[in-house]
Amino acid sequence: MALTVLLVVLALVAAAFIAFWWANIVKCRRAGDARHPSRDAAPPTLLQCAIGAVTDFLDALGVGSFATTTALFRAFRVVPDELIPGTLNVGHTLPTIAQAFIFVAAITVEPLTLILMILAAVAGSWLGAGIVSGWSRTRVRLVMGSALIVAAFITMLRQLQVLPKGADTIGLEGFPLVLGLAGNFALGAIMPMGIGLYAPCMVLVGLLGMNAKTAFPIMMGSCAFLMPVASARFVKNGAYSLRAALGLALGGIPAVLVAGLLVKELPLTWVQWLVVVIASLTGLMLIRRALSRGEEPAPEPVFD
Repeated sequence: MALTVLLVVLALVAAAFIAFWWANIVKCRRAGDARHPSRDAAPPTLLQCAIGAVTDFLDALGVGSFATTTALFRAFRVVPDELIPGTLNVGHTLPTIAQAFIFVAAITVEPLTLILMILAAVAGSWLGAGIVSGWSRTRVRLVMGSALIVAAFITMLRQLQVLPKGADTIGLEGFPLVLGLAGNFALGAIMPMGIGLYAPCMVLVGLLGMNAKTAFPIMMGSCAFLMPVASARFVKNGAYSLRAALGLALGGIPAVLVAGLLVKELPLTWVQWLVVVIASLTGLMLIRRALSRGEEPAPEPVFD
């Protein structure tokens, strides 16, 4: 019953996000502010949709989409660096909600643990998005670069089996639950910076002694609820690329459905190692660019 209510609430969140996004676009176009991303009325390109399809397919396998999308955005110069965090959050929101529906229904987790972990991540994301959406390009590059390297290092430790993989527990109580809530709150807070939540959430679940597969409904459910919250601030402040975000959503949703239907087993070792390489190289490039230039002003929000 609790999971049914959770899925109903998730559907309402998805509908509310779509309505809010559309209303903001209409409002900004009527305001006539050329700085707002909604002024770019062109449909997304095939490349932008393809990036969404590839990254969200991998996302549904537990690889995560932020590191791979950031690398592809920078390789093909899809959006400016300072708009990457917002575009990642806004564009991947609806595909992530689709993932949550699939995995919350398919993998068993103790309902109270799942719901509390999701709420903790949402609370953290509201704090994080409010800070990141006003950052300068230099600061975004520096923080995103560092975050990507941390995510790559965590993924590498998991691949080398240095970190624990977890046991058969499907729920938490007492002090482990408190640690889990604190950890997911922190992960929710840093997710708007572009680090993603999947890899560190898998590590957290393993350290808490839970079954490795329980990470999927926890991390996907967390992201499905926190991303609309984080994205709302990016949308409100115009700190994202509308065209690229639409491309991610349009390409990502069908890819997630395909992944959910076709993929039965999730261990993709070679893909995880590829993410380690991509995240590390992209992080180093971002840090190098941040350190090679002076501080640049943050883009001014369109609406407060």
